[in-house]
Amino acid sequence: MGMTTIISHNPTETEAVGETWGRAANRGLLIALSGDLGAGKTQLVKGIARGLGITTRVHSPTFTLVNVYPGGRLPLFHLDLYRLETKEQIFSAGLEEYLQPDGVAVIEWAERMSNDEFRMENLRRVQIEILGETERRISYEDFGA
Repeated sequence: MGMTTIISHNPTETEAVGETWGRAANRGLLIALSGDLGAGKTQLVKGIARGLGITTRVHSPTFTLVNVYPGGRLPLFHLDLYRLETKEQIFSAGLEEYLQPDGVAVIEWAERMSNDEFRMENLRRVQIEILGETERRISYEDFGA
């Protein structure tokens, strides 16, 4: 399919992109999310949750590694690999079950895992870049869908 790029002008637009994805998401979707601190990764996840019909407040799981949000059309698993340095740490934390989610999984700091650790079917690779104070470039590519 190739790379798709969206320019978001503010956090509300970033959330709206996520909401669209959440509405269209199928069981097993894995979203591998990369971007600097403050790029808007959590805003995107908030939108995905809203699109899935999840009403719980979404916050970054930096200290818990995984937040699970049931209650929507599909459950949402929100992972944050920021504090994990190696593949061994990722697997010893028991996170590999989320690579084939029974719902939708979003992995922040996904660049800490190499491509070959992801099953390529149902994978969306997303990069968020900071362009300006509120502007963001959201680039994504779907594999095996």
